[in-house]
Amino acid sequence: MDGRRLLVVLVVGVLLALAGCSGTTTDATPAETLIETTTLTDATTPTASPATTPGETSSTTPTDPDGTLSVHYLNVGQGSATLVVGPTGETMLIDSGDWRDDGEIVLDYLRQLDIDGLDYLVTSHADADHIGGHAAVIEYFETEGEGIGAVYDPGITSTSNTYERYLDAIEDYNVTLYQTRAGDEIPLKNVNAQVLAPPEDYIANGDRNENSLVMRLAFGKTSMLLPGDGETASEEYLRTEYGDALNVSVLAAGHHGSQSSTGDAFLDTTAPQIAVISSAYDSQYGHPDEAVLQRLAERSIRTYWTATHGNIQLRTNGSALTVATQAVAPTSPLDLRDGSPVEPGNTDPLEDRTIVSTTGTVTTPVATDGGSTTPTATETPTATTTPTATETPTATATPTATESGTLAIAEIHEDAQGTERENLNDEYVVFENTGDEALDLSGWTVDDAADHTYTFPSGFTLDPGAQVTLHTGSGTDSATDLYWGSGSPIWNNAGDTVFVHDDEGTPVLTEEY
Repeated sequence: MDGRRLLVVLVVGVLLALAGCSGTTTDATPAETLIETTTLTDATTPTASPATTPGETSSTTPTDPDGTLSVHYLNVGQGSATLVVGPTGETMLIDSGDWRDDGEIVLDYLRQLDIDGLDYLVTSHADADHIGGHAAVIEYFETEGEGIGAVYDPGITSTSNTYERYLDAIEDYNVTLYQTRAGDEIPLKNVNAQVLAPPEDYIANGDRNENSLVMRLAFGKTSMLLPGDGETASEEYLRTEYGDALNVSVLAAGHHGSQSSTGDAFLDTTAPQIAVISSAYDSQYGHPDEAVLQRLAERSIRTYWTATHGNIQLRTNGSALTVATQAVAPTSPLDLRDGSPVEPGNTDPLEDRTIVSTTGTVTTPVATDGGSTTPTATETPTATTTPTATETPTATATPTATESGTLAIAEIHEDAQGTERENLNDEYVVFENTGDEALDLSGWTVDDAADHTYTFPSGFTLDPGAQVTLHTGSGTDSATDLYWGSGSPIWNNAGDTVFVHDDEGTPVLTEEY
């Protein structure tokens, strides 16, 4: 697919203000907007990057990531704005908050980080709580900064004044605008920035929410999914189109935590370790919906909410995530509303709270007081106990000897009896020490093909001839039984691969079934 297409936009009719984002995308006035598309041929304009399937490595993404990818979820109230700072310093802004703020919160934040231009401005969709600051952002950087590299838009228009001003700013400052579809890739250096939706032929009768531009960012073993306001139809399209390749470390809850998004099936497919919700503390739409919080809680997904955590920054070196927030607040989904509200535009500094291994399920508090350092967009998280993401085991079913013993797989029981989600502990892998000496498994990891990872507890030793069963579900660890703690099945019944690495990340064992 040629991918990005230059938009020529002609606005026809009366354009009225859109008051905000709700469950409907119907504008107040049925005025028409005409969009014509042409194939981009101008050689002076950045060309589209080759598309890859989620989970694949792009030619623009190093397998050994160097530097830090930093993603900021801004507290803009009942709206959305996400800043991405790549490992080479390139910047991408995805949405710009609500129209009532006119970009001031976003611009203040960017100025605090000394950002003087944007390489990429991405529009998830045309609702005024997502493009509310676009015109102001474009004008500011084109007149007082180093400009906007290009704008990316899914191509479904709106009849709001906010949208008109956005288009006027693009025209006034001659900013390149690309119509963007599934299969395109935004050329953020050293990061795989894939567009997964909308498809070439829009779904759901062209509904704006359902045709949100969905972005997946991958850096090393870390990945993040930004689904805009996609709801049931968008999530179904993504699951059908990409399947298990949708697995990510971090998921932004769709449509601000609306009940119609972040569904059970979508959560099971994406299987995130962290969820981020962007909405107002006193959202008039009841965001986040209790049903969504319940679904997140059932899967034990650590959840951050801009309304109570304030601005949220996730930094990754490719193998671990450092989470920084403005405020200390609950991360258990059902307890989110116990946190105190943080006013949008609050300038309190970010403080590191937690380091999360994206190759394991263990989280490490940065400090008992919630941390005291103020992160910058270029800091690299420290994760000395995390296996590196660069070592790829070679396929072999032969047990590997170590100084202390030899680890082998005695049994893989991937098909739990009955409903797997309700019987997770009947899905298990049995490991055996076939050597002559005790085998210290402290910090060793077990991975599947989708990068779900379990880390053996510190001090766990397997005696010669002894076996230990690693169950998928939850329970109390013992010398013979360990528990992954997953809220969903791990091992694919249709076939999968068991990878084992030692505490230094060295491949020890690989077995396919």
